[in-house]
Amino acid sequence: MRSATYATALTLMLGWLLWIGKPILLPVFAAVISVYILSTAAASMKAVPVLGRLPDWARRGLILILFTIVVVLLFILVIDNLVQVVAILPQYESNLEQLISRNASLLGIEDEPTWENLRRATLDQMDIRAWMTPALLSLRGFGITLFLVVLYSSFFIAERGVMARKVMIAMGDEEMGGRAIQLLSRINERIGQYLFVKTVINVILGGLSFVIMLLLGIEFALFWAVLIAFLNYIPYIGSMIGVIFPVLLSLAQFGTLSMAGAVMVSLTAAQIFVAFVLEPRMMGRAFNLSPFVVLLALAFWSTLWGLPGALLAVPLTVSLVLVFAELKTTRPIAVLLSANGKL
Repeated sequence: MRSATYATALTLMLGWLLWIGKPILLPVFAAVISVYILSTAAASMKAVPVLGRLPDWARRGLILILFTIVVVLLFILVIDNLVQVVAILPQYESNLEQLISRNASLLGIEDEPTWENLRRATLDQMDIRAWMTPALLSLRGFGITLFLVVLYSSFFIAERGVMARKVMIAMGDEEMGGRAIQLLSRINERIGQYLFVKTVINVILGGLSFVIMLLLGIEFALFWAVLIAFLNYIPYIGSMIGVIFPVLLSLAQFGTLSMAGAVMVSLTAAQIFVAFVLEPRMMGRAFNLSPFVVLLALAFWSTLWGLPGALLAVPLTVSLVLVFAELKTTRPIAVLLSANGKL
């Protein structure tokens, strides 16, 4: 009874610390995950003929530079597309009005609604100015978070080179230090391999989605493809949310339900191919979480940190399970959290 009370109190305290420490912990956790992906990518560069001859620090530095460039381009992409969306919205009004009138006629509605009536009942009732300040603050916070992720990742990668020596000094015993380093190496390898493969899968999904939307003539195809790739980190609902946005845009852009249906079917087919064909073959045994654990992790992290927490939920949980699996005392917990008990 006393142990259960202590465990409950510890869980509540950790949850409160995670919630109150979101501004500090969120970029740190994101940076740690990024470092695992970057380190695995740097190790994979050994197979490249020319780059494989570079020393480890040079490959990591090159990957870090590429990562910084990608983050900067991502922020520029978000800003640029938001500006373009705001500028092009008035051009969609006629398409939306025709869509509403056409479908109202098909349903036999005598008083056909118009875009003006719909806008007067919805958008005109909203205080857009009151939303501007929170939106700008959120955008600024997004930029600050990206900057901190890059900064923390740089320091973490710089520390990796001396981590083994620090572990040996901390253990005080060469034999124990060697075992600890081997354990850390196995944990880092499994976590890095999972995160790297998952990222590659998301990039492939984003690429497929981009080609599909480009062929269908969807505007801002690159922006939606990047969004779909990021949202695929969220299990179950992430892929569905990623498809909804381009479908809604196609309604406004083309003003036809048939085109929106074509976009939905095409993007959903790409999601199904990646989820049921590509991902199981590439992930292997790395992704072996119970579906209930996935939903619980999603609910927990999204409640604490919102959308960023939902994006990090599965990577963080899988990393934790892999750590538990490598430690003899916590391996039973990892077995219980897994889907089939195989780790």
